Amino acid sequence: MTPEKQKEQGKTVGKIGVANPIKDSFVDKITYGFTQTWFWIQQIFEILGKMVTGGFSLDMLNGPVGIYTSTEQVVSYGFMTLLNWTAVLSINLGIVNLLPLPALDGGRLLFFAYELIRRKPVDPKKEGMIHFIGFALLMVLMILVTWNDIQRAFF
Repeated sequence: MTPEKQKEQGKTVGKIGVANPIKDSFVDKITYGFTQTWFWIQQIFEILGKMVTGGFSLDMLNGPVGIYTSTEQVVSYGFMTLLNWTAVLSINLGIVNLLPLPALDGGRLLFFAYELIRRKPVDPKKEGMIHFIGFALLMVLMILVTWNDIQRAFF
């Protein structure tokens, strides 16, 4: 491969046809950050939709062990890839936490909305039981996902 000579800012540099996808201005970088965040939000909702409609298997989910294993692989690609991976995990965690499921923040927001519409609080015992059942189901899901991670990683 022979780089082509090109002038940039008064200097001659060699180019091989590879360009940085992000422009150099501050506004372009901020815009790129928003578009990437929006892209990942759409991807996560698409996967959540597939989970509801049956197009997604429990075996495809990663728990803590799977995330650790994936992070090990991502680290080998360099710092910027690790930074992007961290951003995607953060977006994913934020979206999942806001899902309207008991024991998550989204479930709590759902109770607030219900109380706002009804104009009186939910019985604390009933609310506590709903959150307890939701938490128990989430723990069962975490155990299943972690077991799948362990099987993939070690067996």
